[in-house]
Amino acid sequence: MARKTAEGEPIIIKKYANRRLYNTDTSSYITLDDLAKMVRENIDFNVLDAKSGDDITHTILTQIIVEEESHGSQMLPVSFLRDLIGMYGNSMQAMMPSYLEASMANLRKNREQIQSAFTKGMEANPLAAMAEANFKMMQNAAEAFIPATRKADPAEKAGQQDDLAEMRAQMAAMQKKLDEMSK
Repeated sequence: MARKTAEGEPIIIKKYANRRLYNTDTSSYITLDDLAKMVRENIDFNVLDAKSGDDITHTILTQIIVEEESHGSQMLPVSFLRDLIGMYGNSMQAMMPSYLEASMANLRKNREQIQSAFTKGMEANPLAAMAEANFKMMQNAAEAFIPATRKADPAEKAGQQDDLAEMRAQMAAMQKKLDEMSK
């Protein structure tokens, strides 16, 4: 469904007195689970009280956390919750939002770096290359056992033999690398 909201603008969700949430972008009623999914998909939205027009996004996001925590997906340790509650009314309360935002930004950055390192490690991993070559061999073997509906022309047959020779050469090179690594 096409977005009605301009690109870059947050989607407006209206909350009615009967507790229903209305997505003005899709013209449909949604649930807290739908909002949680939107958060996970990095879709920006603001929740407004339909009657007063007040921004109640903070309250709704807190409600989503409470729902998630009550359904067995407990991520927040009791000690953290106690400390957080203890900060309300404390002189540290004003510092906590910026501290928590910085901590979450740092956590996201570290997660991205770990994912990037893992991806780069897999690309450079000879075992990953070997697995890819094995997959190609299995695919070619499976195709050999499927009855052909047409005869292969001589040029195609020669190309397949060239592919097989190339795979054998790649396997020999990988075996050589593995032998060198094990020394």
